[in-house]
Amino acid sequence: MLDARKSAILRKVVTEHIETAQPVGSAHVVRDPAIDVSPATVRSDMAALERDGYLTHPHTSAGRIPTDKGYRFFVDHLSDAPLLDPASHEQVSDFFDRAHGELERMLRDTSRLLSRLTDHAAVVVAPAHEVLTVRSSLITRLGPRVVLHVAVLSNGGVEKNAVDIDENTSDDDVAAANTLLAAHLAGQTLGNVAAPPAAGREAVDAVATACHKELSMGTRPMPSAEEVYVGGAARMAQQFSAVDQVREVLSILEQSFVVVSLLQDVLSAGQSVSIGAENRVESLAECSIVVAPYEVDSEIVGTIGVLGPTRMNYPQALAAVAVVSQRLGRQLSNG
Repeated sequence: MLDARKSAILRKVVTEHIETAQPVGSAHVVRDPAIDVSPATVRSDMAALERDGYLTHPHTSAGRIPTDKGYRFFVDHLSDAPLLDPASHEQVSDFFDRAHGELERMLRDTSRLLSRLTDHAAVVVAPAHEVLTVRSSLITRLGPRVVLHVAVLSNGGVEKNAVDIDENTSDDDVAAANTLLAAHLAGQTLGNVAAPPAAGREAVDAVATACHKELSMGTRPMPSAEEVYVGGAARMAQQFSAVDQVREVLSILEQSFVVVSLLQDVLSAGQSVSIGAENRVESLAECSIVVAPYEVDSEIVGTIGVLGPTRMNYPQALAAVAVVSQRLGRQLSNG
């Protein structure tokens, strides 16, 4: 633990380095009216913070920059939950007020919104189909031998399947199958869709069973096949000077399984931020991840996060991720 004075000095160094990207010297720290001590005391405390691993300094500069440990202390000791600035909050509200249509487009656009808010790469992991439930079901006839089955899901997505039927099936039989399946599927989880009960009419049962089969097969994902939407990946190229490092980070963002695992690792550790070497991927040793889950109908179904350099604006990133995750979950819950 650090005493109040060292904590204040460390916070000053972290905030200044985040803002300027430059090493912070004692002469700059002592100008802060909240740090009412002599320059000699500031220099002594900064040296102590360096010995304790919270600060380091580039060999070409007398100023100091935070280490991963310094950033971790800063994040863990934020006095209040960070709030999104009014302009960004309005941008989020405007976005979700207009967000309608296909689920994939909404998630892709959400990743771009989050990237604009933070100026970092943003990631949205789509809900896995097996955890979703069916809100409504509709069967409509397209022709003598085909019907269209539409299932509206709890995340606002739609599953559509063209289903072959016997050409002798009457419109009354299709209508009866529609009524049967609509009542049966409502509230069913896609990962375990039970077969519909028998209606006692062969043609009705045939249509309902065929639609159920297509729905079950069409929504069964391959293992670890979560869809990942990445926005603002090019922004990462502006954060690092080393070309090889940029290439490695961009390569990771293209690997959906790795991205999902990274976000899950942070949440599994009971954290919302992973800093530098805390990331298990070596090429992300100079990056931080800020993450939050989002809920649909009070159930966690997906994750959003931002990936940027360890010198990121953590309060802004935490606030943006929190607000966007809440609004995305509310939007999907409302369909």
